[in-house]
Amino acid sequence: MARACLIDVYDTILDSGFHARTRELTALAGADAAGWYAEWNRQHTERDLGLLSVEESFARLLRASGIDPRPDLVAGLAEMDTELLAAHARLYDDTIPFLTELRARGIWIALVSNCSEHTRQLLNDLGVASLADAVILSCEVAAVKPSPEIYHRALSDLDVAPADALMVDDQPSYCAGARAAGVKAVQMVRPDVEERLPRSDFPVVHSLMDVIPLL
Repeated sequence: MARACLIDVYDTILDSGFHARTRELTALAGADAAGWYAEWNRQHTERDLGLLSVEESFARLLRASGIDPRPDLVAGLAEMDTELLAAHARLYDDTIPFLTELRARGIWIALVSNCSEHTRQLLNDLGVASLADAVILSCEVAAVKPSPEIYHRALSDLDVAPADALMVDDQPSYCAGARAAGVKAVQMVRPDVEERLPRSDFPVVHSLMDVIPLL
């Protein structure tokens, strides 16, 4: 059995309500949603590396949408984004039982996420950070999946060898990054995102509890 489990956050242990949040943000900004999504995706690496704050990201989004990035509007969007994340984010039903079962089996847990600055507070508020032995957030460690550095950081924090760990992630490229770092990987495919998720040659699970026999 594996000694450690590295676990992705968004669309693996929780649903952030991203599209619902974006609809409300673009309505406040008076922006076109399609263009907003495109610019948001262009920024993701800088944001995930912590090189771009949430407010700086919104300023860029507004400029790309042809809207004056007034300080009050930028601040309002950032505040609303924090509130919407707290309101819309929900843990999947199997998250707490899975993390609890891992702890009962003596398996070390690291949450490993490509994310921006609000994620740690969200994980604290949802009560999952306290169930993990390490929380590795890209914006805090300046490394993103699928780069090997972020997996190595998680393994180092848990003090386990790559061969003794398993990664659970919804993105095939991030599973591939784990495998390249010597970590076995399983792809999580949640029913609510299945139609837009690339498939791969990794073992696929639809519930976190289905990971247990693969450890």
